[in-house]
Amino acid sequence: MMSQSSEEEPFIQRVPENSGVCCERHPVCECQSSQEDRSNMQCCRWLPFFGLAFFLIFTAFNTCSLILQVVIDSIQKDDPSFTGSGYVSLAVVYAVFATTNWVAPSCLTILGPKLTMVAGALTYTLFIASFLWPHTWLLYLVSVVVGLGAALIWTGQGNYLTLMSDDVTITRNSGIFWSMLQCSMVFGNIFVFVKFRGQEVISADTRFVVFISLTAVSVAGTLVLLLLPKPGSQSGRSDATSSPAKELMKSFKLFVTKDMLLLSVTFFYTGLELSFFSGVYSACLSFTQRFPDPKMLVGLSGISIGVGEILAGATFGIFGSKTIKFGRDPIVLLGFLIHMVCFYLIFLNLPKDSPLGDTYGPSKFSDGQPIVWIALLCSFLLGFGDACFNTQVYSLLGSVYSDNSGPAFAVFKFVQSFSAACCFFYSTSISLHWHLGILVVFCVVGTLTFCVVEWNAYRKAVVKSAGPEGHDDEGEVDQRPS
Repeated sequence: MMSQSSEEEPFIQRVPENSGVCCERHPVCECQSSQEDRSNMQCCRWLPFFGLAFFLIFTAFNTCSLILQVVIDSIQKDDPSFTGSGYVSLAVVYAVFATTNWVAPSCLTILGPKLTMVAGALTYTLFIASFLWPHTWLLYLVSVVVGLGAALIWTGQGNYLTLMSDDVTITRNSGIFWSMLQCSMVFGNIFVFVKFRGQEVISADTRFVVFISLTAVSVAGTLVLLLLPKPGSQSGRSDATSSPAKELMKSFKLFVTKDMLLLSVTFFYTGLELSFFSGVYSACLSFTQRFPDPKMLVGLSGISIGVGEILAGATFGIFGSKTIKFGRDPIVLLGFLIHMVCFYLIFLNLPKDSPLGDTYGPSKFSDGQPIVWIALLCSFLLGFGDACFNTQVYSLLGSVYSDNSGPAFAVFKFVQSFSAACCFFYSTSISLHWHLGILVVFCVVGTLTFCVVEWNAYRKAVVKSAGPEGHDDEGEVDQRPS
């Protein structure tokens, strides 16, 4: 390729790498290719450890969440004085998670993302270990504690991922991280499948083996977090941080901006479907007594969800540099279609009272018998669609709010966890059909609002690439993120 003259160089440097406009035909693409090569080598140093840490921690916690209501039902049969509820416990977790998300950016300024994640991970270990000594008061106490820890670990995770990536690699890194994280759904549930197989009531000995193993796995993940490099050491990025009080005000101001309010509808939907597949759907399968082995199906369902998450995350990670040229909205639309099909199949396959307790109610099929392979297919579709939404949300926030990622991810997790808490609270009293109706409404609206924000971000990128010195059409410098 011919070398560029000194007069052309300032213009070449102003072409945004993530705009998707004229990049392939512009001479600067050679420089971008070398930048991608360097980024590929750099991510090999930290991304595997980052993904491994979260894989281990959430192998433990996600497995615990999926079996929580089933385990508590067995505890109550052994000990009638235990009156705890898995749904209420998870509702408390996500309610505290939502509330404390507002202060998580302030903690981030004090501890930094690495130590913030470590502090959060310790609370997950405490929550899992509490089931070795089941008491109602302890269940709800550690639910509050892990809600606080969740705000810390996820705000730190979003900030760390953003600081260690750039506009070229954020989509790829988000996809690879998501794929590694969701491997936790497979390995933890294989263990549960083996231990729970053929048991109508989960014995105390089985519960002890399961939870001591999950506690050890969570401890190992926390130790891996300590091996991570200093945030920003690969990309050179840094947040525009300030005092803890100012970070809190920054989060509030960001929340009421137009784009963030639109995205909040999408965030709300991701929380609803998170709580549905991570707690409600597994309970529905366990309580549907027309299945040959309902308890065994809980483990298989978790594995199927994980396979869907991994397949989608790996696909969008490996081909992230290709898919980003077409925008993020096609992937979100794919997730929308997959979830619509999934909800309809669940409506047909499971009895309407299955979230509330053991039932012999019929399915919508002619013989009234639920079908195992359809139940597992729906699990796979729930996982695949969830990855479609979440990987693109991470990519959008990491790109549009790259210099303000702490507050941006705090708002995301606030809305997501608030909606998850709402879902778990009403799960104690509403039927499956109401669950599905709520999910359908928010899936439609959340998909539309995400597309609006994505299209706005693309238009801003086009304007910035078209005008010299980043000026917009009115001649003023465009300071908006792109």
